[in-house]
Amino acid sequence: MKKYLFISLLCLVAQTMTAQSHKFRSRDGWVVVNFVTDDIVRVRYFKGDDRTEFSNNTGVCVVNDEPILITTSDLKFYNQLGKTLKSKSLIVKIAEGTGALSFIDRKSGVTLLSERSERPHESEPVVQERVIYDDKSAHMVETANGKVTVKDVLRRDTIGTSTKYRVHFQWHDDEALYGLGSHMEDYMNLRGKTMYLTQHNLKAMIPVLNSTRGYGLLFDAGCAMKMQDDYVEMEAAKVLDYYFIKGETLDKVVAGYRHLTGQCPMMPRYMFGYIQSKERYVSQADLLGTLAEYRRRHVPIDMIVQDWNYWPHGWGYMKMDSKYYPDPRAMADSVHSMNAKLMVSIWPNPQYCPQADDFKSRGFMLEHDVYDAFSSEARRYYWGYAMREFFSKGFDAWWCDCSEPLDGDWTWGLGQYGWDSHEERWNRNRDVLSDALGAERSSLYSLYHAMGIYENQRQVTDPQLSSKRVLNLTRSSYAGQQRYATITWNGDTHASWESFRQQVPAGLNFMATGCPYWTVDVGSFFTKGGGQWFYKGEFPQGASDPAYREYYTRMFQWGTFLPMLRSHGSDTPREIWRFGEPGTPFYDAILRMITLRYELIPYSYSMAGWTTQHDYTMARMLAFDFADDAKVLDIKDEYMYGPAFLVSPVTEPSVTSKRIYLPKGAEWIDYWTGKRYAGGQTIDSHFTIGELPLYVRAGSIVPTAPCTEYSAAQLDKDVTLNIYTGHDATFLLYEDEGDGYAYEHGSFSEIPISWDESTRKLTIGTRKGQYKGMKEKRWFYLSVNGGKSFPISYEGKRISITL
Repeated sequence: MKKYLFISLLCLVAQTMTAQSHKFRSRDGWVVVNFVTDDIVRVRYFKGDDRTEFSNNTGVCVVNDEPILITTSDLKFYNQLGKTLKSKSLIVKIAEGTGALSFIDRKSGVTLLSERSERPHESEPVVQERVIYDDKSAHMVETANGKVTVKDVLRRDTIGTSTKYRVHFQWHDDEALYGLGSHMEDYMNLRGKTMYLTQHNLKAMIPVLNSTRGYGLLFDAGCAMKMQDDYVEMEAAKVLDYYFIKGETLDKVVAGYRHLTGQCPMMPRYMFGYIQSKERYVSQADLLGTLAEYRRRHVPIDMIVQDWNYWPHGWGYMKMDSKYYPDPRAMADSVHSMNAKLMVSIWPNPQYCPQADDFKSRGFMLEHDVYDAFSSEARRYYWGYAMREFFSKGFDAWWCDCSEPLDGDWTWGLGQYGWDSHEERWNRNRDVLSDALGAERSSLYSLYHAMGIYENQRQVTDPQLSSKRVLNLTRSSYAGQQRYATITWNGDTHASWESFRQQVPAGLNFMATGCPYWTVDVGSFFTKGGGQWFYKGEFPQGASDPAYREYYTRMFQWGTFLPMLRSHGSDTPREIWRFGEPGTPFYDAILRMITLRYELIPYSYSMAGWTTQHDYTMARMLAFDFADDAKVLDIKDEYMYGPAFLVSPVTEPSVTSKRIYLPKGAEWIDYWTGKRYAGGQTIDSHFTIGELPLYVRAGSIVPTAPCTEYSAAQLDKDVTLNIYTGHDATFLLYEDEGDGYAYEHGSFSEIPISWDESTRKLTIGTRKGQYKGMKEKRWFYLSVNGGKSFPISYEGKRISITL
């Protein structure tokens, strides 16, 4: 009897074959599984017959999904049938009948994730409609989100069906889930939460979930979605389509995501300086005068922004009103003469202007006067306007506002509901986007719009223009958009401490998806209150109110440790002198942060290099580095800025202390005082208005440079290597020309730097690579634990010094 049992166990691998993918019958449909790499599995489910061809939902989100050969085995054990698929890294088990999948680490045998064993996949038909509008009723309505064209609905025609899909998972008790984009639900760990996913002002959807258990999930569909505890729902899709990405750390999961969806281009070095904006500079003279005042005060600044309503008439017209902007080329030249860059706001919805008529005559306009970004021809034509009016005249960067591109709940006459009415807002915005764009692609507009800006700018051949890296600040996002040089901001927030607190985890979840560049309106967009749900600012006096000055300063401190530091908003001006004069607390506190931001550019720009070359994430929730410390998994107001800095924004008014948890497994140094603390404990952190809780991990190397009035002026300055002792440390100093795309052809350098705690030896390794303008010989300055620095000569070869 025992002999026969042994033989039965051997039957676990009775039949073995190799294939690129495997299609099998589930209870009520078909499932196809294939490996993209040894660590990445694609899963597709469709309710249909065997003759049905599987199709893609988006065709644009994923750019690298070619399947590889894997081993397939039949299973038979105790009368249970199934399949197993194996790569070098993963085992995927498929339950016979239900088609439930389990993903198992092949080395350890640990199950990383399973679909629910009973009914893992569900589907139901949904009606696809085409809304027919009455063109004669078209009129422009002013909203807080700009002017939009509205029409009466004549009828709704049924044009077919789509499918709503749902996939159920069995999460593990000890895992935390992150991602899904930037939302205002005020969640860090998403376990047990309901998340409503679509694109609109204050929501930037990225359908990616990453787990501390060592995997990520990318859901490839362009529709609205919903996550509710154990399931993810796609509202309208051709197939259920998702990717399982194995990675022992969140960094490795992010690397897998970028393998699928595209790498991040280098952002220009000037992006890591300070950017001044407001709603809005009303003329060429106003904008240039503001920049000149920064230069007069010797306050560092790298870019100034022209917001909306610069057009002569209509809405969204890419044409500057000559009455107020008499010479756009001269304006750009003047900005450049003051060693700064110029960003301009452009919109996807031209209305009641020659540009709108032009687009309509060519069939390049969707409903609600939104240009058809899904058409490559329309994208090229849209770029033509941007090129003629702005890029060819010297403008440097884009602010693609309203890239959702429609909102269903920002009209002035809309009924009242709360800021936290997330389901109601989801319903409204899902419906308006589905009506205008189609339900199956309702969340993809921003991705296509960003594609058009990036690809068309990259095709410009004029050497002076092609030397500019694409920089696109945009309000919406989607999986894959990071490959188009976008940085997303979180929309038109209101100035309240509650809103401030919500924004911190929103950004960390966004950046945890693999889209690393995210920022905010420092000071929040709305400072005043009003009748609408979104107009809830608590500071009607704006910058003249000391309470708002404190709020702005605390947000500015937080923004200093985000990928982009940009002041912007409505109701009140945002320039530094609006908050006092030199020698007053708020002015000095803001200037202190700008100075620190510039000193840290070598550190920040190196992280940008790691992001492009090594799939790094520069602003990172604590779970990236301390996933084994259960106490950090739901901390909303602390994060790492690179490998060295633990940052905790001050999100309460009139406080001078805050309880801070220092993750275990490290020793921590107060940046301002130098006091050391053991990790794994909660401490009282004390600070002034000019400080925020900021701690350096012992065993860190932080390169800095002298603060200059603009980032390019640092290029000839010597770099100081600040060594924080206590543990071994490493750093990879990345440098290139700061702009242009020569780095894509290897024109950059990396210098490995290490600190050996036991021997107190610093080693600056052999430099790899070179770039135009690189110094073959240079000086580094060394500083230990904030002490006096001293110089060391470096010529590109490995050197060591004992301190």
